[in-house]
Amino acid sequence: MKNLIKKLTTEDWIVVFAGAIILVLASVFPDSMPRMPKGLASTSDWISAGYMFLFVYVLTVLTSLIMGKKGKEIVWIFPSLFVIFSLTVCAQLLANIPAIKKLGFESVFFAVIIGLTISNLFKVPGWLKAAVNSEFYIKIGIICLGSTILFGNVMKSGAFGLAQSVIVVFTVWYFAYWIGRKMKVDSEMGTMLASAVSICGVSAAIATCGVIKGDSKKLSYVVSLVLIIAIPMMYLLPWLANLMNLSPEVTGAWLGGTIDTTGAVAAAGTLADNAHSGDIAAQTAVIVKSSQNVLLGVAAFIISLMWSYQGKNQQEKPTLGVIWDRFPKFVVGFIVASLVFSFCFEPANAAAVGKVTKGFQNMLFSIAFVCIGLETRFKEIFSKENRVPLKVFLTAQLFNIVVTLIVAYVIFGVIKPLTV
Repeated sequence: MKNLIKKLTTEDWIVVFAGAIILVLASVFPDSMPRMPKGLASTSDWISAGYMFLFVYVLTVLTSLIMGKKGKEIVWIFPSLFVIFSLTVCAQLLANIPAIKKLGFESVFFAVIIGLTISNLFKVPGWLKAAVNSEFYIKIGIICLGSTILFGNVMKSGAFGLAQSVIVVFTVWYFAYWIGRKMKVDSEMGTMLASAVSICGVSAAIATCGVIKGDSKKLSYVVSLVLIIAIPMMYLLPWLANLMNLSPEVTGAWLGGTIDTTGAVAAAGTLADNAHSGDIAAQTAVIVKSSQNVLLGVAAFIISLMWSYQGKNQQEKPTLGVIWDRFPKFVVGFIVASLVFSFCFEPANAAAVGKVTKGFQNMLFSIAFVCIGLETRFKEIFSKENRVPLKVFLTAQLFNIVVTLIVAYVIFGVIKPLTV
């Protein structure tokens, strides 16, 4: 019994319970849950932000107490989290500036930049480190993400979008991981790069890092690559599609399968539609992107099994019990959340609650990336050893662009017209 209690009070399980609390409260009291405002222009906006801070603070303190922290470790959580939360709000405000939002930069990008700026220009004081725990916030955020990935949405995405996503995700993931191994990139970095390029960018990189218990500094680097490379692709690919005289559906499928952030996908689809009448390219792009987002759960589960089976000693063949002990429990929480919200809720109710949990997911991810920035130094991110991962990422992305174009043309340009 003592061993069971000890296991259930480790971070591996605590994040599951914390995520479950958020999902239950959001389901029972959706209108009473705190929400982060897009701006801070009114008193009500500031009050909403204050409620969100208090919620995250209470959650952090309670879970810290359960995990055995006490004394000064608990006392310093308030000022530490207050500063981190304030920086997170700044990141969200920057991301919502119309001119910046149009470029496709997401709040997590600014969260990392702000954290990095502070850690590299100033010495991070000891008290500020009390609430710096990126992995903790990432895992809870991913469980919240599970509640927004619904089976009904998979069906709405259509067989053609899902078929393309399955082919592209697994083909590109394997190629990216293979080229990483060929270029001597370590397994952690290679796995995160492969997931980011092939599945859904930032969310995939975050989920993969949590699954393999990867280095947060490597995750910071991968996220930076994803967000920076997505910007030129957002403008270049619609131009190329127009140059090749691709149909709106093929164009949308190509954009949705290659560009790694949802915001940039939607923007690129709109740009492509400017050359045609209607909004077919944008709609198709979002459908295909949604299909790839759905596959995140499947990919995370497979990667979890691979990593749990291998362990630190890849020559070892562990028992099922050992594999379960190694298996990241937040992935279980992610899958259970997706199943429960897909089959135990009416679609309208699931969508309404999903809007609430999506807000928590975004906030927790942003908090996590401020933490990552505070723990990381530029000289480590842009060191010589990261030049090879950059080559791997660019090579894999180029492969992704070519393969996805071929698959999109075959499915949406040849097969689908024949079935209509």
